Amino acid sequence: MATLEQKVVLITGTGGGMGRVAALIFAREGAKVIGCDIQADANDETVELVRRAGGEMTGIAPVDLTDPEQVRRFVEDAVAAYGGLDVVYNNAAAMRFGSMPDFSVGDWRATVAGELDIPFFVSKFAWPHLVRRGGGVIINVASMAGMIAGENPPMVGHTAANAGVIGMTRQLALEGAAHGIRAVAISPGPVGTPASERDLAGNQAARDAIIGKTLLKRFARPEEIVELAAFLASDRAAYITGANYPVDGGASAW
Repeated sequence: MATLEQKVVLITGTGGGMGRVAALIFAREGAKVIGCDIQADANDETVELVRRAGGEMTGIAPVDLTDPEQVRRFVEDAVAAYGGLDVVYNNAAAMRFGSMPDFSVGDWRATVAGELDIPFFVSKFAWPHLVRRGGGVIINVASMAGMIAGENPPMVGHTAANAGVIGMTRQLALEGAAHGIRAVAISPGPVGTPASERDLAGNQAARDAIIGKTLLKRFARPEEIVELAAFLASDRAAYITGANYPVDGGASAW
């Protein structure tokens, strides 16, 4: 039996990258997936890929997850799609990079909105539905930047926002325990996605600088992050809550 058989899973940012991989892996494990993205065409493509692979997925797009009213409507539509909600996978994020002297107030606010507001809004509006269900799981994708500082690229906003995601996860676990809600964070290191490949194309020096802090000297594959998430969402992980899992190739070990 698949580990997520008949569970209803909401995944944000399913238009590509780790979100698309998450939709495919969670559906493979038997989940009914509801995915959203700001890019409607890309999200539709993910839905088609999942269905072609034999999975079940409903796509809702476009959704601007930095707008709380759009998030509220998205969550309500997601709940209506399959009659409830069991798992929230907060994958979507948008950030800007820069060092303290050069990072503008606009950059700061955009990064906090794109990395901290999004999982808060989604979790907030999903919370009563998880309570009504008798419990569930919230998985927040943070970053190793929430645990350690980063020199390449400079990331004052990224570090602060992701430290916030990790802290919020602990609080959600504390408040959720009485309702049967577990909350867990995953903190990836550098991950090879279409976006990272595009941004680093032809720039081997930047690539080397990014992976230099890892012990394994490579980017993670998206499935190396998502397979852990699928386990944490399952009943096999029923005693895990309030934890943060670094999946960073050893970058935070030294």
